[in-house]
Amino acid sequence: MKLYRAFATVGGLTLVSRVLGFLRDIAFAWAFGAGWVADAFNVAFRFPNLFRRLFGEGAFNSAFIPLFAKELEGGGRDAARAFAEEALSGLFAVLVALTVVDILTMPWIMYLLEHGFSATPEKFDLAVLLTQITFPYLLCMSLVALFSGVLNTFGKFVESSAVSIVLNLTLLAAIFIGFGLGFRNEPGGGIVQAIGVFIAGVLQLWLLISGLRRNNFTLRLRRPRMTEGMRRLITLGIPGVVAGGVTQLNIMIGTIIASQEPGAVSQLYYADRLYELPLAIVGIAIGVVLLPDVSRQLRAGNHTGVLDSQNRSLEFAMLLTVPAAVALAVVPIPIVKVLFERGAFTAADTASTAAVLSVFALGLPAFVMIKVFSPAYFAREDTKTPMRYAVLSLTANTIGSIVLFFLFRRLGYLPHLGIAVATTLGGWLNAGLLWATLVRRRHFVLDGRMRRAFATILLSSLVMGVALLAAAHLLGVYFAPDRGFLVHALALAVLIAAGLAIYALVVLATGTINLRQLRKLIRRS
Repeated sequence: MKLYRAFATVGGLTLVSRVLGFLRDIAFAWAFGAGWVADAFNVAFRFPNLFRRLFGEGAFNSAFIPLFAKELEGGGRDAARAFAEEALSGLFAVLVALTVVDILTMPWIMYLLEHGFSATPEKFDLAVLLTQITFPYLLCMSLVALFSGVLNTFGKFVESSAVSIVLNLTLLAAIFIGFGLGFRNEPGGGIVQAIGVFIAGVLQLWLLISGLRRNNFTLRLRRPRMTEGMRRLITLGIPGVVAGGVTQLNIMIGTIIASQEPGAVSQLYYADRLYELPLAIVGIAIGVVLLPDVSRQLRAGNHTGVLDSQNRSLEFAMLLTVPAAVALAVVPIPIVKVLFERGAFTAADTASTAAVLSVFALGLPAFVMIKVFSPAYFAREDTKTPMRYAVLSLTANTIGSIVLFFLFRRLGYLPHLGIAVATTLGGWLNAGLLWATLVRRRHFVLDGRMRRAFATILLSSLVMGVALLAAAHLLGVYFAPDRGFLVHALALAVLIAAGLAIYALVVLATGTINLRQLRKLIRRS
């Protein structure tokens, strides 16, 4: 239950963050829609986010946490502090250099990666400017990732899970500040948003530094040195760049290709934000908690505990992710309509975004399973195997995105729907390869409870999906354009509540989880 309490902490704070993120996206869609300013800002924000996840969450947490846990177990807090300070100093030096170079060369980088923007000079120039403003966010958030890894290894998850709350509140404030200054769907509003990203990065970094101080584990910058610990960190970290960041690389590739189609970048962004809600609440919670947990148990030689943690993590993931995927796939239009369709966001944008969302949803369980399976490799200091599989997945996604984008365009379908199909298939390929190798190595063995749970979760989700289709048909009249936002929101709330109730009843009826387990879990979490 300690593992579930940690999941509840991270998942609960992530849920708060994502609700605020939806409010931000609703406000952003109202102010900017899916036009050229929105496209420029979404690209600008995605650049530092990509590198943050590659150099921070992807590479650093997969490589840093197992090594930090080893130092903590073997040499105590002083040895762990020394190693963390070496890592901090090396990361800081690399990131400062990378930030300066990228800011200076951004026009050429933008031309290479978002060539489609060059057909509209004002969009291209705005994207360059906004990216130059937001890029220092990379430095702040990569340091946040390192500090989060330290706190997570100590079993402290509050600060690291709350950083996105700070980001969403700051950007939400920036939208209304820009609107108050008289900016609507125009470049000035995008500039205010970019400045908000930079300010959010500084505030997030301050939050994590405060968390370290409260836990009496402050870190200071040293002169960067190539020690044995740093060599090992680099050896593990380079493969981790690809293995941990493959999802973001897939999204970046999709953005590059989608820049050929007006409005496609923003529609992909809005769909991505919706399916990332369950991915963040479940997948990120598991990834954050499971890696330090498995690392500590492996160091202690508790292999039975490792297998139990992995099975319970997969059970928890599937219990929440499969029904979420089914719901997003079968009723995407009411969700997108209620959240985004107002102001500059039109009914045509709703239809396109909903189509992309329904395809993304089919890959949701795969992306969450990657979060479950990857720690089993990282905790054993094996980042090369996930890297190889990530490269295969990335290659398949890139080729598939290019081929399907232009094929769908030729056939008269939504071109960027092909990108969503390729991304989904790439996710399943990656998850399947990770799973098969763990089974072959006997590092992940499904127990009887997990086998039974998977069958009943799938059945419960299918029953819920059929019920949602029927409920959406009955409630269709309440989503008519003349009904107004309040009626739309109430109808969506009824639809969601009905789906949750039916799923819960079937889960309890099939014995996937019983009332005693549920009460115990709620009480302890």
